[in-house]
Amino acid sequence: MTRLPPLRLLRTFEEVARSGSMQEAAARLNVTRPAVTQALKALEDHLGVLLLDRTTRPARLTDAGRQLAHATRDGLGLISSSIAQIQESAGMGQQLTIACTIGTATHWLMPRLADFYAHHARLVVNVQAPPTDLPSLSLGIDVALRYGTGGWEDGRTWKLFDEIVCPVGHPDLVERLLASEVTPHAAPLIEVRNLDTPHWAGWREYLARIGLDRPSGPIQTFDNYVQAVQAALGGRGLALGWRSITDKLVFQGALTAWPGGDLDLGTGYYATLSQQGEAKTAARAFIDWLMQIRA
Repeated sequence: MTRLPPLRLLRTFEEVARSGSMQEAAARLNVTRPAVTQALKALEDHLGVLLLDRTTRPARLTDAGRQLAHATRDGLGLISSSIAQIQESAGMGQQLTIACTIGTATHWLMPRLADFYAHHARLVVNVQAPPTDLPSLSLGIDVALRYGTGGWEDGRTWKLFDEIVCPVGHPDLVERLLASEVTPHAAPLIEVRNLDTPHWAGWREYLARIGLDRPSGPIQTFDNYVQAVQAALGGRGLALGWRSITDKLVFQGALTAWPGGDLDLGTGYYATLSQQGEAKTAARAFIDWLMQIRA
């Protein structure tokens, strides 16, 4: 019988193949990039073949790599699903793990979880916010809450709601800007930008879509949305407000939406149930609850 490589090597390779990035795989696995590189080299040495073509940037899977990626995806998925079924049969399937962005977790999911527990007191929801801002159905994740246009094929996906963007700011700041007839492009702005958030619209895209010039005022940049919201609450500038995150703050009066600033980018929030989640009563109950409260 062929000697199998250590499971951790296959797990690392599967994450690299899934994400297409060693850096992103390292973030999802909570290890360093050199650790990912070493694991891939050890797996190639074990198999005696190259799995990645490192002459390209980014590195691409070789034919052997694609063959193994298909096998590990199916194999690890089957193992994970089987474990979930075993735990369910043993009465241990009372927990589920959710992956979502830190902004979604802080401002949308966590304030609503009390309602879920009111209906499912015995279930436990674990929440993970990946540093890459790109929630995935990696091993151990039952449900991923994702922003985008849909089209994910790694599990069953449901659309939760359409996302709308609108500039928001401290009420005093918005009032002052409107009184001075300052349009958003000339106002102090708060931007969220890092290498892992190109799928989120920024101020330049927003302003172009509503027919205004590029930003001409000062811009303060943060690498996550929670910090940006705190800066907006402190009156530091206008931030792009996403319905799922800032609507409650606008309703409470902590922030004010820019009049007539709503823009539909054709995006929304989706929930994807993993193969292992399909076998869990808790995960299925969570999806049912999401569909009830999504409006």
